Amino acid sequence: MDLISILRKLVSFDVFGGESNIQLVHWIKDYMKEQGVEAHLLYDSSKEKALLHCRIGPAVDGGVVLSGHMDVVPVEGQDWDTDPFVLTEKNGKLYGRGSCDMKGFLACCMSLIPEMLQADLKKPIYFAFSYDEEIGCRTGDLIAQTLNEVYPEQIAYAIIGEPTLMLPTIGQKGICFYKTEVNGSQGHSSRILQEVSAVHESMRLINWLEQKMLQLSVSSIDERFEPPHTSIHVGKVQGGIATNIIADQCSFDWDVRTIPSDDLVQIMDTFKQYCAKRMEELSNRFPEFHIRTVEAHPPVPALDTRTDSGVLKLLRAIGINGEEQAVSYAAEAGQFARNGFDSIICGPGSIEQAHRANEFIEIEQLNHGQQMIRNLIYVFGDS
Repeated sequence: MDLISILRKLVSFDVFGGESNIQLVHWIKDYMKEQGVEAHLLYDSSKEKALLHCRIGPAVDGGVVLSGHMDVVPVEGQDWDTDPFVLTEKNGKLYGRGSCDMKGFLACCMSLIPEMLQADLKKPIYFAFSYDEEIGCRTGDLIAQTLNEVYPEQIAYAIIGEPTLMLPTIGQKGICFYKTEVNGSQGHSSRILQEVSAVHESMRLINWLEQKMLQLSVSSIDERFEPPHTSIHVGKVQGGIATNIIADQCSFDWDVRTIPSDDLVQIMDTFKQYCAKRMEELSNRFPEFHIRTVEAHPPVPALDTRTDSGVLKLLRAIGINGEEQAVSYAAEAGQFARNGFDSIICGPGSIEQAHRANEFIEIEQLNHGQQMIRNLIYVFGDS
């Protein structure tokens, strides 16, 4: 199968984040086996999801991981002009869910297995394909740790192929999702100063979060990012049952996207201190007043790869000459870095096409991604 044929097959699997990927990962494993590569699966407790990893080349130090995720975001509610799970070519673009984010990169990797096997590789190339990335990078740490445990040699580098228009991306923001729940006292709206409104208190907390972000936007700047500071955003609020009833329950969902120099723990500590202060101030009015914040998923660390890093030098050696950049979206690169890999993000396609209706990848970009990996084969076979 050629590059586009592989991508067409990958796109046909409608595997959303949080759902079973068994059919997809088994197809990938079987395809690799047909090409002469023994890939390994690591199942979750339900046996309905699995990571995939393999090594091509000798078991020596200094290899590179090519990593990407197999899941995609849903299409429900989006207005597609074509079937999102049938790869459709129009005017040099390939339309389909996941064509850009990020099955295009997986197809680039898989299409070059024969060339990897035919080359006299002096250093190994690894594949590491994850699941549930689209719901919070749930398995980034797991697959990085698995590589460290399974392969005794020292793996030097990790290239995460998220769509960057093939620009070397050395920075990403960290992210964490939270849910804050407020328990107040219900009553007639005329008693607003005698009761504790969960809605009113939630608004105070939301205002505090916004003020914290504005403070950070002045005191802590990293111009590589857009916006160039840590952002805090509340995306969902639920509370109250009627206009004239003081709400006893309210909750809001929010996220924090941190630049590498900011400390998420410190931000959360100051927020919790403010919550504790409010609970103390209103305890006489309503002793059961309570504020509770929980993580919706574990924090994803930021990436901050140095400009003199080995992995950036490797990218330069395999033809990636664009100016290094940083991105505000989260990816698994920070997790690979946390587990000891010299990591970078570089892959075909534009993030502007991700998560939207009529997602596409340009064939030119796809070919550029394939050429990067072909150059890697040459460098590893020639070194």
